[in-house]
Amino acid sequence: MAHHVLIVDDNEVNLALFSALVKKLGDCDTSAFSSASEALMWAKSHDFDLLIVDYMMPELDGIEFIRQFRAIAGKEGIPALMVTASDQRPVRYRALDVGANDFLTKPVDKIEFLARTQNMLNLSDVQRKLADRAAWLADEVRKATAEILQRERETVWRLSRAAEYRDPETGAHILRMAHYAQLIGFVMKLPAADLDLLLEAAPMHDIGKVGIADTILLKPGRLDAAEFEIMKQHAVYGHDLLKGSASRVLQAGADIALAHHEKYDGSGYPNGLAGEAIPLFSRIVAVADVFDALTSERPYKKAWPLEQAAQHLRDHSGTHFDPQCVAAFLSAWAEVLDIRQRFTDQADGLCMLLKQ
Repeated sequence: MAHHVLIVDDNEVNLALFSALVKKLGDCDTSAFSSASEALMWAKSHDFDLLIVDYMMPELDGIEFIRQFRAIAGKEGIPALMVTASDQRPVRYRALDVGANDFLTKPVDKIEFLARTQNMLNLSDVQRKLADRAAWLADEVRKATAEILQRERETVWRLSRAAEYRDPETGAHILRMAHYAQLIGFVMKLPAADLDLLLEAAPMHDIGKVGIADTILLKPGRLDAAEFEIMKQHAVYGHDLLKGSASRVLQAGADIALAHHEKYDGSGYPNGLAGEAIPLFSRIVAVADVFDALTSERPYKKAWPLEQAAQHLRDHSGTHFDPQCVAAFLSAWAEVLDIRQRFTDQADGLCMLLKQ
């Protein structure tokens, strides 16, 4: 393995001697500086395997050089050899404190120089291999995590579709409303992790419908008061299905399922929450879900024109919907139209999901 050694000494004779000795180790190259400040500037933008630095220098002594060198990002682990006189033990102690790894004693013995330099280069090789191994492990963990997240995502989608199969809606509805929700969160400047979580959890908003009888869920006409009370329970059922999981996605899904039918003025269900007492994700999903439901054709209704649905959001901002969520949604109208075009009812929802 080729090595590169940085040598810093204000004495030109020493620079020439040390460079010649390093090259005797085989497959080694050097960069030599008589100016400590120039060496530090060079070190900031170059990779190398070993630093050899003299203690007695006019600009920066070896201790200060090593201290500043260790402060350079990425240079914390490069071995450092400092050249000192044999009677300078206090200097050596201070050098160890700032990050020196070993010492060469003046006058420098050729055999000792070669042995200590080779040892430090071997240490550098080990550190490089460990770093490469750590990077490989990190990449493997990243890939494994991505596979787990993708499987979790598909599982969540299939669970959500289980509810939709019992309701006259489509897989594209799940994807549209989830992306609408993420769009609202983006405009509201939520953190990236929250945006990802919102996209993953929003499809579970109606999973509690699996617990509603077909006679109510599939009734073509308007529900009577007693039937509507039963229908309201799907929010609680969804929460009960998802709560208590170790998964952040399922935890968020439980909160969304429970509260996405709450209304900003407190007239919603199941708990009559109002304003910011309603979880933010649920307030966001309420806007996304209602808009897509209004603009989607179902066996029991025609799709509303987009502007009529947008006006419905405006008219009910502050009563049904969080005004901030409505404003965020309507301010990104071009993106709303793009989502509608990307996720059509005729497309295969699972295929679209796996391409995300």
